[in-house]
Amino acid sequence: MATALGQGFVKAGLVARDAIVASDPVPEARERFAEATGGRTTADNREAVAGADVLLLAVKPQQMAGVLEGLRGKVSADKLVVSIAAGVRLGVLAQGLGDDIRLVRVMPNTPCLVGQGACGYCLGTKATAEDGRLVDELLGSVGVAYQVDEKLLDAVTGLSGSGPAFVYLVVEALSDGGVRMGLPRPVATALAAQTVLGAAQMVLSTGEHTGVLKDRVTSPGGTTIAGIQALESGGLRAALMAAVEAATRRSIELGSS
Repeated sequence: MATALGQGFVKAGLVARDAIVASDPVPEARERFAEATGGRTTADNREAVAGADVLLLAVKPQQMAGVLEGLRGKVSADKLVVSIAAGVRLGVLAQGLGDDIRLVRVMPNTPCLVGQGACGYCLGTKATAEDGRLVDELLGSVGVAYQVDEKLLDAVTGLSGSGPAFVYLVVEALSDGGVRMGLPRPVATALAAQTVLGAAQMVLSTGEHTGVLKDRVTSPGGTTIAGIQALESGGLRAALMAAVEAATRRSIELGSS
């Protein structure tokens, strides 16, 4: 995710390549980041922090405590700290770094890699409106971003953070259906993926309710309504809702552990 964001920032012209410094203890990860972004790398978090105006904490939730402990006292109040760790509350970040630190918590998703991310973010008490605008601009370079209250960020995690995996399952299942009906796998997968992409673009570009768009495809007594009946009988709608709820609850658990 750090690589995806770095690539987006550079591509959009928001950050110069030589202005990016990434820290990672794994040499291979540092090499991949440098190759993808053109940025500099180090194995020392404190070295990366030293000259930074904006510090992005792109680590697993389970690693955050150790990272904060290593940075405490090294992050001054003139720096903006942005965390993308799922479930790690602003209060935990403030406790680890200091109450005077400007904090923003972000939940991006993996389609940031192709400039189609769906992100949510919330501001800490010390963050300014200008900080919010900066984060919105940075995230906008890799997709779309929406500011929400922190209490809703777990829901963002469950929906758009985990959602790509749910969509991949849908694409895979549609492809399996095509193969079952005789299509070659490459053709079935390409048709399934393009169908999801096109339908999603219709939702975003028209602004119309999904029910209206669905009805435009659904002729009385036709093929689509037969398929929709099968989906409803299989519980697709309830299963997807339950998936978002389960992922949201897991985000809450991670934040409480």
